[in-house]
Amino acid sequence: MSRRGREGAAARRSAGARDEPGTWDCGAGALEFGESFEAAVTREVYEEYRATPLEIAQLGVRNVLRGDPVASHWVAVVFAVRVRPDEVRIGEPHKFDELGWFAPGALPSPLHSQCSGTLALFPQG
Repeated sequence: MSRRGREGAAARRSAGARDEPGTWDCGAGALEFGESFEAAVTREVYEEYRATPLEIAQLGVRNVLRGDPVASHWVAVVFAVRVRPDEVRIGEPHKFDELGWFAPGALPSPLHSQCSGTLALFPQG
């Protein structure tokens, strides 16, 4: 999510997160049966950040294989979402315990294992 220029929101995964607690995540979600991409992004952004998207742009697609041997496999359709910063807050405190805004060169650490692949789809410059 973007608030000013290239700054984006990230949330730290809490002890209650399904995987990688303590890592910073740029947001994700699942498509529900019969749902459009835009409806899913709008729903997920609201659930996770309590913000309504002002703009949604599809950036690309990732084929995600996790584990060796592969234990999970999914296709991630990646979007950039612009929101009003004053709306943003943690919407799922059982999954996230901190929220921040970060420039691309000043990302928090540690990042969730899937963030670097997702962030690589954002335009540079």
